[in-house]
Amino acid sequence: MLNYQRYKRVPVVPYPERTWPDKEIEKAPIWCSVDLRDGNQALIEPMVVEEKIEMFQLLVKLGFKEIEVGFPSASQIEYDFLRKLVEDDLIPDDMWIQVLVQCREHLVERTFEALKGVKNAIVHIYNSTSTLQREVVFKKEKEEIKQIAIDGTKMVKKYAKDFEGNLRIEYSPESFTGTELDYALEVCEAVQKEWGATKENPIIINLPATVEMTTPNVYADQIEWMHRHFSDRESVILSIHPHNDRGTGVAATELALLAGADRVEGTLFGNGERTGNLDILTVAYNMFSQGINPELNIENVTEIKEVYERCCKMDVPMRHPYAGKLVFTAFSGSHQDAINKGMKAMQERRQEWWEVPYLPIDPSDIGREYEPIVRINSQSGKGGVAFVMDSEFGYKLPKRMHKEFADVIQKIAESQGEVAPATMMEVFEKEYLRRKAPYEFIRAKAEDVAENETEIEVVFMAGQELKSAKAVGNGPLAALKKLMTEESGMDFTLIDYSQHALSQGSEAKAAAYICLRDNRSGKETYGVGVSANITRAGFRAFFSAVDRLMEEK
Repeated sequence: MLNYQRYKRVPVVPYPERTWPDKEIEKAPIWCSVDLRDGNQALIEPMVVEEKIEMFQLLVKLGFKEIEVGFPSASQIEYDFLRKLVEDDLIPDDMWIQVLVQCREHLVERTFEALKGVKNAIVHIYNSTSTLQREVVFKKEKEEIKQIAIDGTKMVKKYAKDFEGNLRIEYSPESFTGTELDYALEVCEAVQKEWGATKENPIIINLPATVEMTTPNVYADQIEWMHRHFSDRESVILSIHPHNDRGTGVAATELALLAGADRVEGTLFGNGERTGNLDILTVAYNMFSQGINPELNIENVTEIKEVYERCCKMDVPMRHPYAGKLVFTAFSGSHQDAINKGMKAMQERRQEWWEVPYLPIDPSDIGREYEPIVRINSQSGKGGVAFVMDSEFGYKLPKRMHKEFADVIQKIAESQGEVAPATMMEVFEKEYLRRKAPYEFIRAKAEDVAENETEIEVVFMAGQELKSAKAVGNGPLAALKKLMTEESGMDFTLIDYSQHALSQGSEAKAAAYICLRDNRSGKETYGVGVSANITRAGFRAFFSAVDRLMEEK
């Protein structure tokens, strides 16, 4: 039995004045990527300089205006990387380069050495403020912990005097979610005052969920409480940095944005320590799905995924939101049927907005147009099979035929698992288009001999014998029915007939579908024929249906 009694419940924030539940996200926040620092330090094999440059260039291409590039005072590799970005002129003029540094003077000095030549810099300082860390890690009182933050700010001010570019300071009370709110505010405002933040020269106050400790609504309450209690809110850019220990980093971020956050730090696909950081892409695509401009160039998630996997040497899971290989794929029969009907309804209505069951966005809008939306396995239904035959090969199977062909595919799926579209087409051709026994259609000609009467002459194989026969009816198919009834000795009823163009242009062909019933046994089955001539396509479909009925008999 789980020993749940070892764990004590984290207290919620008593904040009945909260307003965030009644709000909506209306615009994108300031995005800051921490892939090259927080994400990189969590990799089993950290990126080398070349991989960091490729990742940096991807982030620039995606439209990030703030990128944390590392901890240059703590690592020679990260120092050299920042210097290479500067010396090779790889930083756009409107980009803010962010660096992390502990509140120690020799580290701050080294950091400013690395920043020389950067046009826009954010120096990110931090120290842990939580009750637990104060007691067991630092063994310091509240005033001592606050003084670390103030002293760090003074150090940044000291070296900022000689910095030639634009400079902004960011302060994080690390382990904010485990810190008393009034004390967190006290420390942040002490840093804010020491820096001399103004509306024109604001400070970034970053409130991290360094470890997710409780439900997202509590984090939102903490953010709103801080947002509403800063004495000079206009001089603060309120930033969040959620981790994902409880698997709710995205939810915590979205609620924190409702609660007043201006800025979000996170990584692509949520790479980070333990269960990871906030997944910026998921939050951005969520906004996109609600008709909000995410203000990032994320229209090609496949390219983003390829660079990420190459540089980070980590795979994006198949069920990862938006980017996973299977997230726009339906195996369930009822889901497939709903998707099929939704796609057809959109075409018929010619509506501009996207509205398809089980597909929150159009996969093609984010570069997923080559991924199959519907895939077939033993859980799939007739609608899914029909969808694949239409979307992949252009065969618009009559509704009555859906179950017939789906039953054939179901047997294969039950024995071998997923059935690829190419396999489905092979089965379709074998079942319907390449039937040659007991009868094989060779050729035919039709001639109107009187009003509402057509004479046909058909050449066909009956077993190993080549035959030619004539018949008259009130149309080519009626005449063929009479001819094949006499030839086979069976009693047919034509239940359904339909046809459509299979392709366009000089190579255009028609597909014809005929459903016949054997009146003696009551069996019904479809036949399919394809030809550039619609009458010939109908004849082939008739022969296909007869062959299938004869096989069943």
